[in-house]
Amino acid sequence: MTAQNVPDDVRAAVEDVARRAKFASRTLATATRATKDAALGALADALVAQADAIVAANAQDLDRGRAGGMSDGLLDRLALTPERIGAIADALRELAALPDPVGEVVRGSTLPNGLRLRQVRVPMGVVGMIYEARPNVTVDAAGLALKSGNAVILRGGSAAASSNEVIVGVLAAALEKQGLPGDLVQSIDAHGRPGGVALMRARGLVDVLVPRGGAELIRTVVRESTVPVIETGVGNCHVFVDASADPMTALEIVLNSKTHRVGVCNAAETLLVHAEAAEEVLPAILDALDAAGVVLHGDEATARLAPEGVVVVPATDEDWAREYLAPEIAVRVVDDLDGAIEHVRAWTSGHTEAIVTRDLASSERFVAELDSAAIMVNASTRFTDGGQFGLGAEIGISTQKLHARGPMGLGELTTTKWIVHGDGHVRV
Repeated sequence: MTAQNVPDDVRAAVEDVARRAKFASRTLATATRATKDAALGALADALVAQADAIVAANAQDLDRGRAGGMSDGLLDRLALTPERIGAIADALRELAALPDPVGEVVRGSTLPNGLRLRQVRVPMGVVGMIYEARPNVTVDAAGLALKSGNAVILRGGSAAASSNEVIVGVLAAALEKQGLPGDLVQSIDAHGRPGGVALMRARGLVDVLVPRGGAELIRTVVRESTVPVIETGVGNCHVFVDASADPMTALEIVLNSKTHRVGVCNAAETLLVHAEAAEEVLPAILDALDAAGVVLHGDEATARLAPEGVVVVPATDEDWAREYLAPEIAVRVVDDLDGAIEHVRAWTSGHTEAIVTRDLASSERFVAELDSAAIMVNASTRFTDGGQFGLGAEIGISTQKLHARGPMGLGELTTTKWIVHGDGHVRV
């Protein structure tokens, strides 16, 4: 689908949604923190009250996903339970407890000529989200947008269409009960892929677009969009076990990074092990991963060190580059720290890398010489998350370098403006 063949009626419908969102955002831009926080609490309560209806709609999405051959990892991303809905609602309440970024003074000064300058945070205005098979993102995006003073337009994809339709309806109704416009949260799922392209082309009506999903989705949005894009990245995350690593610490971090939730972008997809530590630590790690049902793709050195009965599939360049989002991992024995850094530089998606080490110099080199959005030292890759970082829910994890990088919370959904106070000043 390209911009040239978007039907006129779809383009008009999406632009109408965007205009209503922009109008609604003006109301929210001047709302007090108390108003926004009360609305977040109302959204959370409404989700819990309507949990049965949301789960029933989600069951329809799951049935379609299984019938279509969706992987277990993606089905896990798609699935909602009363417990997950409760956790999503709690995340909204946690957002309410966070400071309001709107109006924060970033910096200020008084010039020698007496002009008084302040740079303050202000809402973006209208935020567009294009994402896949993640109904929780529908709520996260709505909550973050509300707290940061923005309206949000959602394109959640066909995989979660039933779930998102109910969720958006619940959120909009709850906003209206709070005296806020329901148009602050809108979906264009009814317009399918053409609607998504129309959203990408709604420059002037939509202020920023955030894609969240697989590599092809993100590439398409970046290629097609005339609206400014904050690019969230694919998570080809690495864990490097250094020569000095404690074997038990390495085992626990690798297992958590890979198996805690396999279908998320901060799950580890490649394990690198220093040759000097390989004989001591790698057999136990391979055995534990195999016992957890993880398919192992490894180099020759990995295969030689695998315990009896543990199968290692020969790894290819495709494996080093792949975001599995499944119980699979690529494993390589590297000569040294330089070899690990070289491998990561060649194959990383720029999301998260981790080193397990007891050597300060090694950790400092790993941190300094790699340029991903997050670097973990003796910690699981699974911590790259807005909630874990204390930012509240996140709208995505940016792997680009302009405006936002890493977990995108409230501050990343604002921009700034300069306010200048004079006393009849004129420039000469």
